[in-house]
Amino acid sequence: MTTTEQNRPAAGGSDGVGPLPKEAGQVSEREARQVAEAARETEWGRPSFGKELFLGRLRLDLIDPWPQPDPERAAQAGEFLDKLDSYVRSEVDGAAIERDARIPDEVFQGLARLGTFGMKIDKKYGGLGLSNLHYCRALTLAGSVSPAIGALLSAHQSIGVPQPLKMFGTDEQKQRFLPRLAAGEVSAFLLTEPDVGSDPARLATTAEPTEDGTGYRLNGVKLWATNGTVASLLVVMARVPKSEGRRGGITAFVVEADSPGITVERRNAFLGLRGLENSLTRFNDVVVPAENVIGGEGRGLKIALTTLNTGRLSLPAMCVGAGKWSLNVAREWAAERVQWGRPVGGHEAVASKLSFIAATTYGMETMLDLCCLLADDDTFDIRIEAALVKLYASEMAWKIADELVQIRGGRGYETADSLTARGERPAAVEQILRDLRINRIFEGSTEIMHLLIAREAVDAHLSVAGDIIDPDAELGRKVRAGARAGAFYARWLPTLAVGRGQNPTGYAEYGTLAGHLRHVERSSRKLARSTFLAMSRWQGKLEHKQGFLGRIVDIGAELFAMSAVCVRANAERESRPEGVELADLFCRQAKVRIAALFRALWENTDSVDTAAAKRILAGRYAFLEEGVVTPAAALPWVATWQPGPSTAQDVRRRIPQAEEQE
Repeated sequence: MTTTEQNRPAAGGSDGVGPLPKEAGQVSEREARQVAEAARETEWGRPSFGKELFLGRLRLDLIDPWPQPDPERAAQAGEFLDKLDSYVRSEVDGAAIERDARIPDEVFQGLARLGTFGMKIDKKYGGLGLSNLHYCRALTLAGSVSPAIGALLSAHQSIGVPQPLKMFGTDEQKQRFLPRLAAGEVSAFLLTEPDVGSDPARLATTAEPTEDGTGYRLNGVKLWATNGTVASLLVVMARVPKSEGRRGGITAFVVEADSPGITVERRNAFLGLRGLENSLTRFNDVVVPAENVIGGEGRGLKIALTTLNTGRLSLPAMCVGAGKWSLNVAREWAAERVQWGRPVGGHEAVASKLSFIAATTYGMETMLDLCCLLADDDTFDIRIEAALVKLYASEMAWKIADELVQIRGGRGYETADSLTARGERPAAVEQILRDLRINRIFEGSTEIMHLLIAREAVDAHLSVAGDIIDPDAELGRKVRAGARAGAFYARWLPTLAVGRGQNPTGYAEYGTLAGHLRHVERSSRKLARSTFLAMSRWQGKLEHKQGFLGRIVDIGAELFAMSAVCVRANAERESRPEGVELADLFCRQAKVRIAALFRALWENTDSVDTAAAKRILAGRYAFLEEGVVTPAAALPWVATWQPGPSTAQDVRRRIPQAEEQE
């Protein structure tokens, strides 16, 4: 049997997901893209700094003056953050959570009393009504003590029930569910399935309308549901069959976790985030009332993607916390540890790592703060910016942690408990490396984020010229697209030739940082020219040039970061002059990375790698695998499941509700 035949799902569910509903089927690559495309936000009704940047336009007026939070909300948030700081320092034992792989009930209750489960919920529903900025600062703080707590609070509010209801729920739904969540009940988001990750077109969980029309009957299995073992309310994505008079499609439901037919079959364990409560959950004939549909049938993916526009900000918040923590450990250790007659931080090999950690932490924090402030303003479209900061922070935080391990040497590889037993400070460096690794996968892997952002970055081109390169477009559509494209490019292309960045005195109001902004402006136009050239060269095949698209996005991320740090440092020049030094340092390092990325756009091994991968998959080089013991082949790569009642013990963990303090 060929490799292709081995991987082709057979009838009856031997592909590991059970029999798929007719609507999911074995979709083609094109059909899968169409599902994702249909879920996109297609309108750009509000300004976007990121969108303009990819079009070769440096619109600093969109971010300068540096946005400011509302003073009254900031003061109230400050009081909460002080209480949270005191609580996590005195009552949360992060080492114990790591050791026991469990957040204690008492911590759940203490966090509930503080209001942390309602940070993003409006006050009228019992929440704190924090801005995105202060919510992310709370996650940064809590996650620095225990990343598992940061993940708990983030999954609960950023992608769990509160955010979808806030954006798409009815008044009745908000009044029914949000007060419970603000008081301390936990929520979870269930989309992923054993054989469905970033490709939702094959979603197999079904929601069949009941005979009397009052509800739906859910059947399916969901994998990797963060908070799934402790949640009392779930957002579940399931496919409603299409029928006469019924739109059908992937739909979002609020589901009571105690509903008959729900079984939490497993609590999953991971490389890091050992306190994470993550489940494998089965639904067998679970009846959900029709009033629990969020936003209407068929809008589930659009709701998920729209929710993530701001929901993605929570993950970089924890990356920023990791950067700050790493900088503290690296600085103090490198100043005290002496080798070869001087502190290790005085050696150039280590000094460059310290410089990278400090500059990059400043860059990540600045990008995040800017995105939060723009989101709080609510007059901007931040879908590109939020995706960029998620991508950038998850990649850079991982590099920071890796460099920290190297700076600490053998102690960086040693556990905190082992260090403590020897009488040394328990700096859990190996743990932070393990905990951070998932961020490159959570809420959109790096590879998926590259494609998602690239799609948004070329949206202006596809809106005018997409039919020209669409093989399915009829002649009339191609002709009309040609006319639109001709008019658009006649206006746009000349703007890419000359700009303010070529004026030696351009951006002089930014003082010593002006040169960096001139570089951003020139590079933005070069980036737009490169994108246009690639579209002209590869046309419809550009979507398969994932290496090229990834580098385009990475350049855009660096340019966004450079713009943000220059504007922030200039705004804080009087109150924090050292910020100018960090902004200058960051921009110098970013320029080196950008230059390498521009070279790699056209000088790379992408085509060779793709050809080699085909031979690898065909088994041509299987001889390289000889001489070692490989994983046992007796079990499948994707575990199979069949519809029906669960045969496993329910491992749900019920958290006692916090008692009111007098």
